[in-house]
This record gives sequence, C-alpha cells and structure tokens, in this order.
Amino acid sequence: MCVFCKIVNGELLADKVYEDENYLAFKDINPKAPVHVLIIPKQHIEYLSDIDETNKHIIGDMAVIANKIAKELGIDKSGYRILINNGPDSGQEVFHIHLHLLGGKKMAFTV
Repeated sequence: MCVFCKIVNGELLADKVYEDENYLAFKDINPKAPVHVLIIPKQHIEYLSDIDETNKHIIGDMAVIANKIAKELGIDKSGYRILINNGPDSGQEVFHIHLHLLGGKKMAFTV
C-alpha cells in the first residue's frame, strides 16, 4: 500500500488542510515553498496518464480544491503554482496522483 493510501486510511498522520468524501489535502513534509500542500484523490490512481474519459473530473476537482485552499491561506491574489508530476523521470516520488499547491513567495521558473 502506498504512503498516501496509508494517510487516507489513517495509518499515517498528516497535517490535513482539507478533506471531503473523495479528496484529501495536507501539508508536504518537505516543503519547497512557504505554502506547499498536496491534494490527492482518496481513490488510488498511480499516474496522471491513468486519467481518461471515465475519471477526468478528478483533475478539475483537485484544481477547485487548490483554489479554495489558496484563498483560505491568503495566496489566491499574490499567486501560486500547481504542479502534477507524471512518472519517475518527471520527479514523481509517490505513485499516487497528487497535485502540488505551492505559494507564499515569488516563484522562479525552472525546468
């Protein structure tokens, strides 16, 4: 079982900032910005490339949740970045789809 599924199941603790029936958001334990929140579906999906016509709503739902959290944390007007890595070459370390919400400082563009 992946680490994010263990968080969903309550086997591991996380600093939660949002939760509903289908999604969970929590602070990243290794933040890359003053605000660094991970937003995940509770359903285990390994890769962004596993999203298709049957589950495409998940990406939209996670974006809406990111917007809500950004507003609650006061970074909605100053700006924030959302990022989804897909596969090991992209930097994906946990193979459960997750959206990074990053903000609270001026971001540099890097690739």
